[in-house]
Amino acid sequence: MRSADGLMECSRQCMREKKSCQRIECRKWIDFPTDQNCCLISIYENGPMTLRIIAERLGISFARVKQIESAAIEKIKKRTSILKLFF
Repeated sequence: MRSADGLMECSRQCMREKKSCQRIECRKWIDFPTDQNCCLISIYENGPMTLRIIAERLGISFARVKQIESAAIEKIKKRTSILKLFF
């Protein structure tokens, strides 16, 4: 569960103990030890990031990050249009 700061309890614990998260199965896990392997900590500490910065941090191309972003936006649009039918 997240609190007002946007972090989950496990994220806060990793920050307190200054250790990287080992829960690879977690949906918030990223392979970036500088930010304790947690995307929530990454956003909390660095704020908004450009697609280029995200690509560099994840070791993938800018084009691939853009593809992922576009697919996510389309998914959100579809879900919100379905919800509009019911509300």
